[in-house]
Amino acid sequence: MKKIGLLLLDISALYGALAITLFIRYKDNFGEQYEIHFAPFLFIFALWIFILYITNLYDFGFLRNNLEFYSNLSRTIVIASAISFIFFYLIPVFDITPRTNLVIFIGLFSGIIFATRTVFNKANAGGFKKPLLIVGVNNQSLELAKFVEENPQLGYELKYIMDLAKEGIKNVDQIIKQEKINTVVISPETYQAPQIIDTFYRSLENRVTFKNLSSFYEQMTNKVPLGAINQIWFLENLSEGSKKTYEEMKRFFDIIFAIIFGIITLPFIPLIALTIKIGSSGPVLYRQKRVGQNGKNFEIIKFRTMRKDAEKETGAVWAEKDDPRTTLLGKFLRKTRIDELPQLWNILRGEMSFVGPRAERPEFHDELKTEVPFYEERYIIKPGLSGWAQINYHYGSSVNDAAQKLQYDLYYIKNRSLILDLGIILKTINIALRQAGR
Repeated sequence: MKKIGLLLLDISALYGALAITLFIRYKDNFGEQYEIHFAPFLFIFALWIFILYITNLYDFGFLRNNLEFYSNLSRTIVIASAISFIFFYLIPVFDITPRTNLVIFIGLFSGIIFATRTVFNKANAGGFKKPLLIVGVNNQSLELAKFVEENPQLGYELKYIMDLAKEGIKNVDQIIKQEKINTVVISPETYQAPQIIDTFYRSLENRVTFKNLSSFYEQMTNKVPLGAINQIWFLENLSEGSKKTYEEMKRFFDIIFAIIFGIITLPFIPLIALTIKIGSSGPVLYRQKRVGQNGKNFEIIKFRTMRKDAEKETGAVWAEKDDPRTTLLGKFLRKTRIDELPQLWNILRGEMSFVGPRAERPEFHDELKTEVPFYEERYIIKPGLSGWAQINYHYGSSVNDAAQKLQYDLYYIKNRSLILDLGIILKTINIALRQAGR
């Protein structure tokens, strides 16, 4: 409901700014001018809302009054403004070219949305929060407690985290009543206390909501806690029978859009290839073994971004930030994701999808499946050009990074849908345009 309210607030800001602009410019025939401008600006407003979405300005995890938020909002307004000018002047599909009106509108809207978003963020972070009790102490419950405390905008206030090994269950009733607890999060080890269930049942009369740790952790962080799940979780949550229609639709769209993007980018391939050859010696394309669906190896194809024989002396090693093996052009190709264009062929062959977990190298896979619990479960679906882990976590370069990304991969596998896929693709485009890839 909060997201809907925020959306309506932004729509009101857009139309409010337009109405004020037209009133300033055409006070005597405001009604007539509003009708003339309504349809063209309706299209532009839809575009602005779309840009606000892909730049994470409806993601409550980012909605707090700090420098990152205001920088992101400012950048979004600049991008949306530039696209609006392009549509009105370079692609004249509308009957109006509102140069002065557009400038006034952008100025007014910028002021309005900065004010409304500041008030919204402050009210959301400081408004009513549900008192939260976490029962059971382990790595995941401590991570959750820290996350809740660092993100008050998500609507919860941690009142207490109870260590049953030290405190027993006798204080649970008292804490729930004294702190007026609304939500109790239960760690798996809590169920080992014989009397705990009876205590929880008695608390139902106080309108307390009970959630298990893995579900609440997932709801808050958009990832699955590895330490709070077991094999039963996979049987309950990763049932593939219900995904058959989705997988067929996804494969259809993969083929269609791989062909479309392949045709669109085909004229640029010779230029990219020539630039790679001029920039450094070696082949244009880079082929590498990767682990695909059901653990089957396949050969991935990319534009070469590293110097020739980059791993000749070291063997397979993790890529690093500002990796010295990367060529000057390669850095740009990686940041913009252009290096991955040849993987459209892997998608057409059915080895990959546009969205899915990252395809790992066999050399690292053998280590990760030993070090990271449930790591092989990510291979029940096809790897992807982009994915939930790729847009939510930085490029992995260690076992710990792989474990963190696996939590996002499992969230995607459980919740995957065409809507989620579309959101991932749109946010990937945003990352590519900002050259924020690695």
